[in-house]
Amino acid sequence: QVQLAESGGGLVQPGGSLRLSCAASGIILSNYHMAWYRQAPGKERKKVARIASDGTTNYADFTKGRFTISRDNAKNTVYLQMSSLKPDDTAVYYCNQDPFRSAYWGQGTQVTVSS
Repeated sequence: QVQLAESGGGLVQPGGSLRLSCAASGIILSNYHMAWYRQAPGKERKKVARIASDGTTNYADFTKGRFTISRDNAKNTVYLQMSSLKPDDTAVYYCNQDPFRSAYWGQGTQVTVSS
């Protein structure tokens, strides 16, 4: 059974940084394209960043160089380093394959950017 467990969210002031983690079990992340997604209240879920199985990365325009996705194969974990955070980044962040698998959605981790 595949489980993806997100962590690392929290309350941060505008301009601050956070690093999110996505620990996996039942799946070897490096064999798949993985992505971080986010869903703000009342809005649809959006893809934030993607890391392909070969390590190639892609980002949504709204990240504008502020976010970095990475993967630690030894820990079977994908990360999202976020800096220069803005209130508009407030959302629940999830990791999943890309394209996503509905059965793999976890609980997500809440990121709140507020002063």
